[in-house]
Amino acid sequence: MGRKLLALALVSSSALAGLACGGGKRFKYPTADAGLALERVVLYRNGVGYFERAGRVSGDVLTIKVRKDQVNDLLKSLTVVERRSGRAVSVSMPLDPQTWANAALATLRPGQGSLAQVLDSLRGSHVTLRTKGGSVSGRVAMVEQITEPVGDDGGVRADHRVSLLDGDHLRVVTLSDVTGVVLRDGDLAMQFNRTLDASAGEGMFQQVAVSVRLAGAETHDLLVSYVVAAPMWKPTYRVVLPDGGKGKALLQAWAVVDNTSGEEWRNVNLALTSGAPIAFRYDLHTPREIPRPDMTEVGVHRQARAMVGETTYEEAPEPEPSVATGPYPGAQPAPPRSRADNKPAKKSPSGGGAGGGGGYGRSAAAADEAWDGDDYGGYGEREESRGIDADTLRRSTLAQARAATVSGQTRFELQDRVTVPEGTSTMVAIVNADVDGEETFLFRPGGAGYGYELNPYRVVRFKNSTPFVLEPGPIGIYAGGSFVGEGLSETVGADTSATIPFAVETGVMVSSRVDNDRDEQRLIKMSRGVLEVEQFARRTTVWTAKAQTMDEGFTVLVRHGKAGGNYQLTSKPEGTEELPDAYLVRLVVAAGKREGTLTIVEQTPARTHISIWNSPALDILEKLVVSADLGSDAKAKLRPIIEKRRAVAKIDEQIVGLTERRNKLDQRANELRQNLAAIAKNPRAGEQRDKWTKQLDEFASEGNKMGAQLADLEAKKLDLRVQLEDTLETFELVPSPKK
Repeated sequence: MGRKLLALALVSSSALAGLACGGGKRFKYPTADAGLALERVVLYRNGVGYFERAGRVSGDVLTIKVRKDQVNDLLKSLTVVERRSGRAVSVSMPLDPQTWANAALATLRPGQGSLAQVLDSLRGSHVTLRTKGGSVSGRVAMVEQITEPVGDDGGVRADHRVSLLDGDHLRVVTLSDVTGVVLRDGDLAMQFNRTLDASAGEGMFQQVAVSVRLAGAETHDLLVSYVVAAPMWKPTYRVVLPDGGKGKALLQAWAVVDNTSGEEWRNVNLALTSGAPIAFRYDLHTPREIPRPDMTEVGVHRQARAMVGETTYEEAPEPEPSVATGPYPGAQPAPPRSRADNKPAKKSPSGGGAGGGGGYGRSAAAADEAWDGDDYGGYGEREESRGIDADTLRRSTLAQARAATVSGQTRFELQDRVTVPEGTSTMVAIVNADVDGEETFLFRPGGAGYGYELNPYRVVRFKNSTPFVLEPGPIGIYAGGSFVGEGLSETVGADTSATIPFAVETGVMVSSRVDNDRDEQRLIKMSRGVLEVEQFARRTTVWTAKAQTMDEGFTVLVRHGKAGGNYQLTSKPEGTEELPDAYLVRLVVAAGKREGTLTIVEQTPARTHISIWNSPALDILEKLVVSADLGSDAKAKLRPIIEKRRAVAKIDEQIVGLTERRNKLDQRANELRQNLAAIAKNPRAGEQRDKWTKQLDEFASEGNKMGAQLADLEAKKLDLRVQLEDTLETFELVPSPKK
């Protein structure tokens, strides 16, 4: 019968469920425990894990015990599925599971409290008091201090009397006769043990019980899922280079899984999800109260005013009384397993580190069987060991993971069930595949570090032809039968290439020279006297690679940083790869040579419109009329326009020069007028006055001549502009683009 989602309706308060307590037993508190078998675990790289539990529950209550630090995550994601039939009536949990126990636990601080104080703080709790004469059970009703006479000399001894209520019987026991106390409330006993653990420095987590009430008291076949905090899984990789440094390389990957949940993951389906899903904390457990205005006074203190009978003399009115106011949604199901996949797995040691043996749930005999055609795991024919080479490492690793895409994230679905002991880190093999790879050199600006500023890295390049996304992690590089270095990878998507530096090559030096050219302008189009101009800023970089002893030829991948802005490559060298902030270009040194160069040209075009009357326009047209980008007919039409524009420019120069002279003349004339005004009342300055007056008349005459010349030039300029504008009215020009 199809699965039915149980509705989780009402959240209310409930008693705290605990663990049975035994004398001297050390307790473990798992992240969550529902008495159901753990079936599936999906780990993410964002600090959470998705858990599925399945099994049968008798009765109408399913209790899930969860650590208090995980309860909010569980409440956000809890899903209960009745695989047969049924529905949920309510979900309940304690709102504040420690408040009611604080009084009892407060007396257990080291060096404080007594048995009488502890029992008095446990009023209402069920206990059994063992005495010399037998056992007495009931709820603690009261603890009273008493005194008893001792001897014949009138001495007294202090004691306590404990009253227990058992049904309708009240039993009284003297505390000095008590030899033992049994706590009948397992939750309370758990609190005592946890407090003692905390006093001993063990810091056990508090647990909260979430109760799911089901319809009917029959047996329910349930599937429970939830998301709680879990350590992120960590990848590690190995690449084995082929003989000759280029060809089919072996790519292997493992996942390091940390189990800190407090319980063993025994024979579970394990999946690992890459990507960056969003996860956050949100408090759903703590009650929230919203302040509201208290309107009690409005309704309670309303009263009618008492009126006094009227007489001839009216009393003054009484004052008015005052009034107060105030594994997760959207997941696709895993691909169905064949009958062969579901056959019982033989026991095998868990683990599978870098040395091999990354599979789980198979015996040594099963490892000899051929894999069913999956390209990403399995064994080949058994051979004698030939050392640490690609074939040996390939056979030594059993990676059986299928690729699944869930909401754009890649998931490694392990085909065999695995066991991960509690409190351990376990490696599981997830990729064991042949990919295209090569060994080469890579130069980054700044070289390979301090002391290696001119040296490139030795790198391995491979294409991730698997369907998996490889998360960032360490990569060990093997070649020639041994380890040769290691590096770190960024995220490598499916069908994308990765470049991993693993060593420094001191036998090769790489240098560069950069030239920045001045801006150049090129005419794109001219229409009705408006020029559309493209302006270039160019940066030229020359990379040089030199080898000390290599004569067979080699290639250096140069990470050439982009110039920024609108700069673009004028032409891409063969094999260029584009990165977000750089180009990866190939500098090839031919066989028989030890030095090679590569030139990279970047330029930034920017288009603008200028009028033919702007000064840069004439320079652009003069360069165009002598270039090869323009045909003879177009040049013949353009020359008269340039001549008229030159004539206008020449007149502009004359007007500017004449205007400057006239301005200087006017300045001197103003100075003479000021001097004449200064000596106007001096009778002995007549000779000087006559001299300055004559000069002022000469300045006025010369200024009049300049004014006439300027007027004549303006008239000529206007005439030329009219002629040129008439010519430009129907003139259009589009030069041939540069090749």
